[in-house]
Amino acid sequence: MAVKLRLMRMGKKKQPVYRVVAADSRSPRDGRFIEILGTYEPRSEPSRIVIDNARAVRWLRDGAQPTDTVARLLTQSGAMDEFKSGAPS
Repeated sequence: MAVKLRLMRMGKKKQPVYRVVAADSRSPRDGRFIEILGTYEPRSEPSRIVIDNARAVRWLRDGAQPTDTVARLLTQSGAMDEFKSGAPS
């Protein structure tokens, strides 16, 4: 099973809030997921990013592939730096 770290859209019309989830790559965008890793609120000023870095790093070490947007969010939260440094968690 190929796992992707990606965004799942929530919220009302024209007011998106996203969950960062680990999901099977074959499942639809807002379909089944394995685990919720955090949230992303792009409309707040500044954008609010809340990610459980330890869980995200664990998924990355297990081979999960982040989408481009999630990779950018992980970089901003510091999870990507932890993953690349190889420090044990």
